[in-house]
Amino acid sequence: MQNRPQLSLFERIRQLKAKQKAIILAHNYQLPEVQDIADYIGDSLGLSRIASSTPAEVIVFCGVRFMAETASILCPDKLVLMPDMDAGCPMADMITATGLRALKKEHPGASVVSYVNTPAEVKAETDICCTSANAVEIIKSLADREEIIFVPDKYLGSYVCAKLKRNLILWDGYCPAHIRILSEDIIRQKKMHPKAEVVVHPECLPEVVNLADAVLSTEGMFRHIKASQAAEVIVGTEIGILHRLKKENPQKEFFPASQLAVCPGMKLTSLEKILWCLEDRKGEINVPQEIRAKAIKSIDRMLDLKPPGKDILPTDE
Repeated sequence: MQNRPQLSLFERIRQLKAKQKAIILAHNYQLPEVQDIADYIGDSLGLSRIASSTPAEVIVFCGVRFMAETASILCPDKLVLMPDMDAGCPMADMITATGLRALKKEHPGASVVSYVNTPAEVKAETDICCTSANAVEIIKSLADREEIIFVPDKYLGSYVCAKLKRNLILWDGYCPAHIRILSEDIIRQKKMHPKAEVVVHPECLPEVVNLADAVLSTEGMFRHIKASQAAEVIVGTEIGILHRLKKENPQKEFFPASQLAVCPGMKLTSLEKILWCLEDRKGEINVPQEIRAKAIKSIDRMLDLKPPGKDILPTDE
């Protein structure tokens, strides 16, 4: 009797996904094979919107913890799973609800704007959230507020300050992956590729931002690069984005501003962990109702300010 051929990891995951009525969401910084198995690839908020609108009963969120928390906040009726519970965001961990409450006491009249890259407990202490794509517009909408606290990324905050020529009360947080990109990296890459366009994320250092041709969120990068006439692009963000960029734009050449721009938390998810997650239904992210009830208000205020854009990509799978 012949042995049956062993199913590939992809096939086993797809079978389990169908059985569990699950959907797999992957952030732009995930490993290539994780992006390839996903139903949707995108930024954290775009993926959470998909999670809330899909008929799927189980959401496998391949990203970092604050992202899965946001999905749980937006769709409490679904089972949200993380393949690796240790996948965290160092920047999000730099701000706590206790720390934010202390800062609010120092500035009792200030409005609080939190980057979505924050824990659920921080969102619960927040007036309105923002993304890297809409941070400028969110702050602009608060033009009548005398003081605004902005957490946790001081570099995104300083970018907004420069764009709007106003001061914000900034938290001393940052993205370790993005600050590894240095101005000398951009200068070196420009010497090697003089015709290349420089596109960077606003979480980068100000001196890097000043050298860029375009400063954009991850999804903004995809839209901009697709429309751009540039045949070569120097990309200043986490290097996981290059996989999707190359798939979407096979005729273009991409050069990472720095090979050091790697988020370890984003690389913890693997195909094996996705399989185990679906098999055992472990790794549940469940935001307590008392936190969710407060946190969702800050997210809803942001979503109400501007209609959601096309910030997710259905995969070819």
